[in-house]
Amino acid sequence: MTGASRILVVDDEPEIRRFLRASLKAQQYEVLEASNGTQALEVMAQQLPDLMILDLGLPDIDGVEITRRIREWNHVPIIILSVRDREKDKIGALDAGADDYLTKPFGVGELMARMRVVMRRIAPEAQEPVFAVKGLQVDLARHQVSLVGKEITLTPTEFDLLRVLIQNAGKVITHRQLIQKVWGSGYEDESSLLRVNISNLRRKIEPDPNQPYYILTELGVGYRFREA
Repeated sequence: MTGASRILVVDDEPEIRRFLRASLKAQQYEVLEASNGTQALEVMAQQLPDLMILDLGLPDIDGVEITRRIREWNHVPIIILSVRDREKDKIGALDAGADDYLTKPFGVGELMARMRVVMRRIAPEAQEPVFAVKGLQVDLARHQVSLVGKEITLTPTEFDLLRVLIQNAGKVITHRQLIQKVWGSGYEDESSLLRVNISNLRRKIEPDPNQPYYILTELGVGYRFREA
């Protein structure tokens, strides 16, 4: 298990934790566990896992609030695993900083695929340039973003979106293309993922999110990043 990625599973149902533990260990992951929000925050601070699988309906602290607290200091990928399937629940979790949302019951294959996608986003990029345009600077290799010299904290998903937009600066990228590049195939119907993350990204990097300068909307088509 040396060098294996460590996954923190947070769920108050022992059966779910047991199932995930067996499934993840079979894929050579190291598994950490927590049965409530307080334990989850403690394990996160002490063990620094590589990814968190988080249930929303915990007995002490709601999963959305846990996500919000973690995002104040940590960029770890967070996948929500919940029985709540309403769009507003998904948007609430994504707004708080979660990277993905999977509804119970779920397939192990789909969970593993989504884990691979979000973990690829935090893998170091080799020899990528530093992009700069009117006060915004993005170091693609180091995953560092600053605006007028002030560091900006992005989630892995937000950074991946920004990277794709920057690598295609000046070109119109359709909604479908962005979804496929960031989340992969099979996500074509998850437009809320894209919409919420673009909104969050704009709030962080745009001087005025209501009148974006960097991420321009091509109405009904997609987005275009302003050329340097």
